[in-house]
Amino acid sequence: MAFPDTPLGARVEMAIGGVWTDITSDTYTRAPITITRGRPDGASVTDPARCSLTLNNKDGKYSPRNPRSPYYGKIGRNTPIRVSVPGAEPYLHVPEGVAGRATTPHHASLGITSDLDIRVDVAPVLWAGAGIGYELVGKYASAGGRSWRLMVTGEGQLMLTWSPDGTNSLEHRSPKIRPLAQRQAVRATLDVSNGLGGYTVSYYLADTLAGPWHLIGQTVTTSAPTALFNSGSALEVGDIAALGYTNHERRIYGVEIRSGIDGLIVANPSFSDQAPGTTSFADGTGKTWSIANGASIRDRQHRFVGEVSSWPPRWAPSGQDVWVTLDASGTLRRLSQGRKALGSTLRRRLPSRASLLAYWPCEDAAGATHAYSPLANNRPLRVSGWDFGQDDTLGGSAPLPAIAPGGTMRGAVPPPTPASTAWSLCMPYHVDGTPPAAEQEMLSWQTTGTVRRWRLTMGATGSHVFGYDAAGDLIVDVGIGSDAEFFDGWWRLEFNAQQSGSNVSWQVAWTQVNGGTTGISNVYAGSVGQVTQVDTRFGAGLPDIRVGHITVWSQAFVIGPAYAFADHGFVGEAASDRLVRLSTEESGTVRVAVYQDRELLSQAMGPQPPATLLDLLRECADSDGGLLAEAREDASLVYRERATLYNQTPKLILAYGDVEPDLDPVEDDQGTRNDRTVNRIRGSSARAVLETGPMSVQAPPDGVGVYDDSVDLSLASDDQIEPIAWWLLHLGTWDEARYPTIRLALHKRPHLIRDFLALELGDRVQITGLPPWLPPGPIDLLVQGITETPGVRTWYVTLTCVPAGPWTVAVTSDPERGRLDSSGCTLGGAGATTTATTLTLVTAPGLQRWIDSAAFGSQFPFNVVVGGEEVTVTAITGTTTTQTATVVRSVNGVVKSHPAGTKVSLAQPVPLAL
Repeated sequence: MAFPDTPLGARVEMAIGGVWTDITSDTYTRAPITITRGRPDGASVTDPARCSLTLNNKDGKYSPRNPRSPYYGKIGRNTPIRVSVPGAEPYLHVPEGVAGRATTPHHASLGITSDLDIRVDVAPVLWAGAGIGYELVGKYASAGGRSWRLMVTGEGQLMLTWSPDGTNSLEHRSPKIRPLAQRQAVRATLDVSNGLGGYTVSYYLADTLAGPWHLIGQTVTTSAPTALFNSGSALEVGDIAALGYTNHERRIYGVEIRSGIDGLIVANPSFSDQAPGTTSFADGTGKTWSIANGASIRDRQHRFVGEVSSWPPRWAPSGQDVWVTLDASGTLRRLSQGRKALGSTLRRRLPSRASLLAYWPCEDAAGATHAYSPLANNRPLRVSGWDFGQDDTLGGSAPLPAIAPGGTMRGAVPPPTPASTAWSLCMPYHVDGTPPAAEQEMLSWQTTGTVRRWRLTMGATGSHVFGYDAAGDLIVDVGIGSDAEFFDGWWRLEFNAQQSGSNVSWQVAWTQVNGGTTGISNVYAGSVGQVTQVDTRFGAGLPDIRVGHITVWSQAFVIGPAYAFADHGFVGEAASDRLVRLSTEESGTVRVAVYQDRELLSQAMGPQPPATLLDLLRECADSDGGLLAEAREDASLVYRERATLYNQTPKLILAYGDVEPDLDPVEDDQGTRNDRTVNRIRGSSARAVLETGPMSVQAPPDGVGVYDDSVDLSLASDDQIEPIAWWLLHLGTWDEARYPTIRLALHKRPHLIRDFLALELGDRVQITGLPPWLPPGPIDLLVQGITETPGVRTWYVTLTCVPAGPWTVAVTSDPERGRLDSSGCTLGGAGATTTATTLTLVTAPGLQRWIDSAAFGSQFPFNVVVGGEEVTVTAITGTTTTQTATVVRSVNGVVKSHPAGTKVSLAQPVPLAL
C-alpha cells in the first residue's frame, strides 16, 4: 500500500457550522499531528483519545470570538474534528441518516425464482442497536414488485425477507450476530424446496466473501415449499428506496448474488476495486452500477474523531506568525466532565411509560419530610412515620424509606386525559421480621367509582380486599388464603381494575422481584371510576415496612412490563448487553458498539446502581474484564469482550527489522499480583493466592513476596467470584519480560500500512526473527494503546502492549490448546547432553504422568521446554512415573546440556479460560 497522499500525510477536517470542511492546508507541518488512544503503559482504564495539531491563524479565522472570522459563530468549544488517511481499500459509503445506495437495473439473470445465495462484505458502525435496523441489499419495490431483501435488524440479527407473489412476503431472522470484528462478511441462503416438504433459510458469517463460512442459524420448515417472485425491480445495495428505514452509517466492500446455493454468480459489485469518487462501473458479470442519493466510493480511514476542547491563540511579537494549537479529545473526556449520576433503573424506566398518572419514587435523602414526584402535574406524597434513605436492598432503586408501624402516606392522583375506563396501582414493598398474625392495612386508595374507597389488608394467615361505597358501606369483601410467603423479600403489590359492560373486573396480584406472580380476580356490578388519591395508614402490626416506586396508571395490566427487570436492576444481564442497553437509553450522549465472541458470553452483572453513565459503562468492562475505548471512525465507544482477546490470530506480524531500534524488554513488577481478592458488590468474596513458584508469595529466592490487591465487581452470583479471582491471579503472575512499547516508522516500511490500518485495540501483534541476545521468539503482545504522528512524508507509530501469553487458553479437543501440562516433571537419569535424542522423564508421585505413544499415538508430536530449550517429543514409552521420551532437539535454536532435576513442561501451557 502506498504512503498517504497529502504532503502533510493526513487529511484534517472540521465540522464548521455543522459542515465537514477540509482544513488540511491550514495545518502547520512544523508541529506534527499527534494522536493517542487506548490505555497508557500500566493502566487498567482507557484514557480519552487525544489529538493535537497546530493551525495557521494569521487571518484570525480560527479564533472563535473574532467577529472578523468567516467562521465566527460556527466554531467553538467541542467543535467536531477528524483526521483521516487513505484506507487499505475503497468501499461504498452510506453516511448516517442518508438514503445512499448503489443500484443496477433489472436483468434477466437477476430474475431468480428458485434457490438464492446472498453474500455481503460490510462494516457497519453498529451491528446492534441501530433503531429498527438497516438494509444491505435487495430487489424489493412496492407491492407488486417485491422479490427479496437482506437487512440487519435493530436487535443485531440478519433478516431475509422474500415474496412468492410480488406482494405478500415471508421473513426469517438469524440469531443475534456476534461479530469478532466490525467488518464481517455475512451470508443468507434460501432453499425454496428442501426435500422435506418445506424450505430452509440459513445464515453464515466469514471474514471475507471467499469464506470459510460459519453457520450461525438455520430455519427448516416442512409445511410447504416456497418460491421467489421474478420482480422487475432494480437491485439495490445500501438503502432500498421503497422501504423508508432510518439510515445508519455502513461501509460495503462487495456483494455477491448467486442463482442457486453456491451457484452461478449473477451480480458481484466489488466496491473495493473502484477508484474513490467513481459514480458508475461495471461488475464482473457486466452489469452497470450507479452510485446515488448521497452514497459514494471512498477510501478514507479515520485515525481520530473527536471534539476540540481548547483553542489557545498564540503569536510571535512581530505578528508575522499567528497560530492556534488545538487540543481535541474523544468522547470519554466529555463523559467524565461533570456528569450527574443516572437515576436508578426504576426511576429511569417508569416515567418513560405511557398512561402513568402518579409516581412517587420515595428515593429522597435521609431527613426528607415528603416523597417527591418527577411528574409535572403530580404533587409530593405527604407522609408521617417515614425515615428516608434507609434500605438499599431493592436492586433497581436508590435507598428507600423505613416506615414505622402506623405510618401514613397521602397523595393526590391527577385525572387522566382523556378519561379512561381502567386503572392500576403498584407498590413494591418489603416487611422485616415475622409476618403479623392479624391482618394489617397495606394499601388504601380512593376513586370516583361505585367503590369510593379500597383497602387491602395482609397478615400471616390471609388477606382481604375491601371496597366501600359513597355511604361508607362495605360492598366488596373478598378473602384470600394464607399469604405468609408474601413477607419474604421484595414483592410488588399490584391492583388492576377495568370496566366490563355493567361490571367492574378487578385483580390483585403479588409478584416477587425476580420471581413469580400469584393473585386472584373478581367482579362487582358498578362503575370503575378514576383513582383520585392514595391514602394509607400502614398497620400498627407491620414491623418496619419499606416501600417505594408507588405508581398509579390509567390502564390495566401495564404494571408487569413497566417494572419487569428494572425492579431488580437487571440482575443477570450480560455485561455487553448492559453496555448496549445503556447506550440505547442514552442515545443522545453515547453510542456503544460491542465486539462479541461467538461462543462465550460476557459476565452476568449484578444490579445496576445509580451512577454516572461513564461509571456504569466502566463497571461493565471491569466485571467482564474486557476493553472499553473510543472508536476510530466516529465519536462512539467500542467495547471488546474479554473472550475476544483469547487465542487470537496475529493481526500484525513484524520482522525484528521492521521495528525501530528502541525495542526494550522490561523485567519489573508493574503488573505483579499474587494474592488477589474479588468482592462481589452486595455479595461474598473469594481469594486466590499463588503459594509456590517463582512468582509466588514466598520471599525471594523462592518467590517474589506478597503483592496483594482487592477489587469490587458487579456480578450476578457468588458462583462467579472464585473463577474470576483465579483468572486475575493467572494474569498477575504471568512470568515473562514486558515489551511495553513497539515503535514503527511506516514511511520506511509501507508494506506494513495495510495491516496497521486494520489493527484495533486488543489485537495480537507478533515480532519474529529475534536476534540471539533475546530469548527465542516470537514476541507475542496484545495492543493496549496506539500513538501515531503522521507528518510530512513521515508516519511514526508507537504501540503500547502487554504480553499476549496469558490470553492463550485451553480449547477442548484442540491438538495444542486442549493439552494439559504436567505440574511436576523433571529430567531423570544423568540428565541430557547437547545431542541426546532420548530423555528420561520423572513425574512426581501422585501427579499425572505424560501420555504414552502406544495408547495415544494420534496426539504426538508435541513440544516441551527443558531448561529454556524447546524440543519436539515424537514418542514416549512407559506407563509409570518414569518414562522415556524420543525427541528432536533445539527446536528454538537453543543448544545446551541439562542436569538431572531440570524441570520439563509444555512449550505452550494453556490455562482454562474464565
